[in-house]
Amino acid sequence: MTGQPITYASAGVDVEAGDRAVELMKASVRRATRPEVLGGLGGFAGMFDASALQGMRAPVLATSTDGVGTKVAIAQAMDVHDTIGQDLVGMVVDDIVVCGAEPLFMTDYIATGRVVPERIAAIVGGIAKGCELAGVALIGGETAEHPGLLDPDEYDVAGAATGVVERDEVLGAHLVTPGDAVIGIASSGLHSNGYSLVRRVVASAGWAWDRDVPELGRTLGEEALEPTRIYSLDLLDLIRSEISVHALSHVTGGGLAANLARVLPAGSFARVDRSTWELPAIFGLIGELGQVPQADLERTLNQGVGFVALVPGDHADRAVAHLAARGLPAWVMGEVHDEKGAPVADGIDIVHGAKGVDGGSVQVVGEHP
Repeated sequence: MTGQPITYASAGVDVEAGDRAVELMKASVRRATRPEVLGGLGGFAGMFDASALQGMRAPVLATSTDGVGTKVAIAQAMDVHDTIGQDLVGMVVDDIVVCGAEPLFMTDYIATGRVVPERIAAIVGGIAKGCELAGVALIGGETAEHPGLLDPDEYDVAGAATGVVERDEVLGAHLVTPGDAVIGIASSGLHSNGYSLVRRVVASAGWAWDRDVPELGRTLGEEALEPTRIYSLDLLDLIRSEISVHALSHVTGGGLAANLARVLPAGSFARVDRSTWELPAIFGLIGELGQVPQADLERTLNQGVGFVALVPGDHADRAVAHLAARGLPAWVMGEVHDEKGAPVADGIDIVHGAKGVDGGSVQVVGEHP
């Protein structure tokens, strides 16, 4: 045998850097907590006191896991890492709220080619901030160094969360009836879907992320990294109000029509009118810059609608006002009908269910103002 001894460090894994990263993230993680959290940072498992669930009639646990897709590539290109964590939280906890559940706790996972303590701490700081905004406890996580698999400055993030809802208070298609209003709730921008399309368009146009774009009022990269809006506390407040909420839809991969169709009962039809909301500049820019067909844009990007709520028609105005009072722009964008005799527009595609769900049908009509 010849040569120098091979150590874990020489193989590319810096255990000490990982320890330094944990020290740097401690303060932000402490802020992302709830009274039910037991123990502190660094345990093998996060612990959450579930005794409060004993006071519930029939508690149902809800869980979700997700990442932020190729948006991380823009964070890496811009060397801005303190917002991508909020995107992660939004993508995970707001899926849980769809069924009416309150998200309780979350864990995260970061894989990177090389642990840079300050960068890892910035990512986790963003996750912790997102958890604060969502009222969720960050009770655990893992940072894994993968030299040779990822480049030194590459990383990816993922997370999982758990929530709870009373069984007889679960929201969904079983509550939706003809006459329900379809309420759109504004997104904060691109959120965390469709970035493979966005990156391809930007690269094909030869634009740099630090390019100032007048119609955006900032650089392209700053717009692209705008954090995903977190809706959980606002929607839970709406659910707990005197307004009846029948169903919610988180507009993520697949776009507005497909995600709305998932929460409609089979045999129902929702007509959504584009004329009810103005298309934010970033979506028009991507469409024009890449000559992307409208149908493809709408299947890929949220088009300014981050969430949809379905409420009885006579509750619609109150729901919009309630959300507006909490700083969430919302509007009535359509109505649910029985599929038989529904006002279907000729020559316009209809989306039937999505992602394995045998749901209702959605047609998007009109033009944005």
